[in-house]
Amino acid sequence: MKKILVIGSGGRVGSALVSKLAESDYTVLAGSRHENNSSPSENISFIAFDLLWDVDRMVEAMTGNIDAVYFVAGSKGKNLLQIDLHGAVKTMQAAEKAGVNRFVLLSSVFALEPIHWNESFLKDITDYNIAKHYADLYLTSQTNLNYTILQPGALKEESGTGKISVDVKEPLSNSIANVVDTLVAILQDDSTIGKVITMHDGETLIKEALKQVK
Repeated sequence: MKKILVIGSGGRVGSALVSKLAESDYTVLAGSRHENNSSPSENISFIAFDLLWDVDRMVEAMTGNIDAVYFVAGSKGKNLLQIDLHGAVKTMQAAEKAGVNRFVLLSSVFALEPIHWNESFLKDITDYNIAKHYADLYLTSQTNLNYTILQPGALKEESGTGKISVDVKEPLSNSIANVVDTLVAILQDDSTIGKVITMHDGETLIKEALKQVK
């Protein structure tokens, strides 16, 4: 059974991701600044993980043969430099030092393509896009991690359909459930390693859509 660390487990995506991974028989370490000792599943353990820690303190939290790290944390615009950017980068550095090879980063649609940042809702979150841009860039160019970056559009509290579009051309919305299911499917599909995947809700089953990523 693989052991997975989810950083940002207290958020909307993170909490749902922890539950979905546990349901899929992964051993899940739910990392959050606010430690929670009551677990709803024997597959879930809550651990303290603060993105303001230095790298060595993060490495200590990653001991114990962790197979993969998900970074799905965010500051909701309150501390973009220290959390969304530097917190993500330190987590990548810690993962490498701890010997964790697989790293899945939740980003934002077109974060690596500034030419799109004036489109739709993206024009209102430029600072967020900048933070995500440099976190994504660091992961792709400055680490040797087996990474996948998932870049969805706006997140909606809607029922999941299990169907998405990838390699998208415009920044449309996504149900959180579809994003979470896609994050889980990424871990189960080695063909996603080394890829940046843009997505929104669509008409293709998630596992099939991931096979189509260019």
